[in-house]
Amino acid sequence: MSNQPDSPTEAFKKALAEATRAMANDPDLAIAYTADPPGLTGEVVRLPMISRRMTRQEVMQARGEADAFGLRVRYHDEGTHARYAPTGEVARAIFDAVEEARFEARGAHAMPGVGDNLDVRLDEQCRKRGYADITSATDAPLAVAAGFLVREIVSGRPLPEGAKNVLDLWRGFLEDKAKDSIARLNECADDQTRFARLARNLISDLGYGDQLGESPDEMTPDTEEGEEDEAEEKDSEGEDKAGDEQEQEYVPDDSRSESMDDSALQSVIDDMEEDDADAEFELDEDGAEPPMMYPPLEHVSDADPGYAVFTTKHDEVIHAEELCDQEELERLRGYLDKQLEPLKGAVSRLANRLMRRLQAQQNRAWDFDLEEGMLDAGRLARVVANPLTPLSFKMERDTEFRDTIVTLLIDNSGSMRGRPITIAAICADVLARTLERCQVKVEILGFTTKAWKGGQSREDWLQAGRQPKPGRLNDLRHIIYKGADAPWRRARRNLGLMMREGLLKENIDGEALEWAARRLAHRPEQRRILMVISDGAPVDDSTLSANQSNYLELHLRDVIAMLEKRKQVELVAIGIGHDVTRYYQRAVTITDVEQLAGAMTEQLAALFDTDPHAAERAQRRARASARSRARY
Repeated sequence: MSNQPDSPTEAFKKALAEATRAMANDPDLAIAYTADPPGLTGEVVRLPMISRRMTRQEVMQARGEADAFGLRVRYHDEGTHARYAPTGEVARAIFDAVEEARFEARGAHAMPGVGDNLDVRLDEQCRKRGYADITSATDAPLAVAAGFLVREIVSGRPLPEGAKNVLDLWRGFLEDKAKDSIARLNECADDQTRFARLARNLISDLGYGDQLGESPDEMTPDTEEGEEDEAEEKDSEGEDKAGDEQEQEYVPDDSRSESMDDSALQSVIDDMEEDDADAEFELDEDGAEPPMMYPPLEHVSDADPGYAVFTTKHDEVIHAEELCDQEELERLRGYLDKQLEPLKGAVSRLANRLMRRLQAQQNRAWDFDLEEGMLDAGRLARVVANPLTPLSFKMERDTEFRDTIVTLLIDNSGSMRGRPITIAAICADVLARTLERCQVKVEILGFTTKAWKGGQSREDWLQAGRQPKPGRLNDLRHIIYKGADAPWRRARRNLGLMMREGLLKENIDGEALEWAARRLAHRPEQRRILMVISDGAPVDDSTLSANQSNYLELHLRDVIAMLEKRKQVELVAIGIGHDVTRYYQRAVTITDVEQLAGAMTEQLAALFDTDPHAAERAQRRARASARSRARY
């Protein structure tokens, strides 16, 4: 078994973890192997899972990721980076790219083996983005090319094919615009502060000086030069004392020394925690709720206290932007926009129809049979016959349009891959824009799992002795694509994440439905609408193999029954090729994903309609549309 201490996989993982800590010069650095994208959060490095096969490519890639994060911890200071970071989007992308290239190239230059690992990692990244096949500079971001240039100059190593192709397309522009700055890149690669100043000069030379923001150095040129000399002195002292275990004073403005002691490391951690706190505050303004809004539950499920979960410690509720870097989000959003083009006309017409119906209810209501006001055209004949006829007037009045929030809960399971998830993302995007224009707040959520056929939860269960009927045995991943208070323009690119390969896995609908309903229940709006879009019954192989075969379906039914009985939220469901009417009271099933936009519009319009039979008519229209499409 792969979890035995003497297995090759476990031996490799332990060796790689120790090598990463040595690279980072931090014996307390935590290493986790997960199915999530590799990353660094605080003092935890996430590395890709290692399969039992342990192919050469897999091993080299894992080493490359580990070396990259080890070098980041050792040679990169977040405080200095944040101090000099530009404010504009393009300038910030260039600044981030060249800094990442700096500390990775520094390690590659000093250690050729590390350079080989980083090259494999870079080559894989370029392969996924198709950089080897592009023929125009406009197909690759300038920031990426600038990073490749720094990597080539500082490391002294040739670039992989894809990276070389991108750099060759941009090289003439870069060298023409920023020749002097490029010539000095290698001079200050060991000093992050000096390099950050040079990077800002480079950005200005490339024509993005207006995005730099205010200079962080409030000093005269003479003073700056003196401080740079002082910084160089301190760096040289740090190198002379490499390996010395005595504590050294941490200077935030200087790059990290080769050997970092505990006090310096703690200072960086404190800086990163402050940055994280600032980021959380900004998210709160955009719609993310403080954790204290959701007190812990007495049971895992309000609907069924007997519903069991083996462990919840691996579950996560995460914002879309945390699962993907900004560059990839932009690329995925661009792909989604291309898919939207052929459907733009039809979807926009439906959105306009919904908006007209909402605005009509918000703005126009009349009182009739009044003694004074505007003349009622319907009574015109009577007025002509007898001008003294009473009660022939009408008057417009303000309607009581209740403050409303709509949550779209989208199934992010593997069976939605392809056309279904694309259409769902497009419809959510258009609907969010439409409702926002009508002052109706919209929240877009997704639900899936972190792994196929059980993740860390299943591993824990196996190690604990396979207790019978353990309950749910997979790690939940609940995704916030758009918070209710976040404007659409800030969240639009997040919807592109649904296009990401590998995101869509298994679906545990009952817990996702409770999660979304709890979020709605804590909202201040008077009316709360929850629309579920799914293409099947809840399925998780690891859970169903260790419990009764309808375990998750029974829980889903219990949750739906609870929500419909409590009536805190108005529950609507749309099934794509799956009959959800057997679960939900208010539901419609469509046979073609192209019908989704129309079904969503009709269902929401019916909810906002004051006519009590509107919902029934909307369902009849949706069914008729599905039947007519099925004939053809």
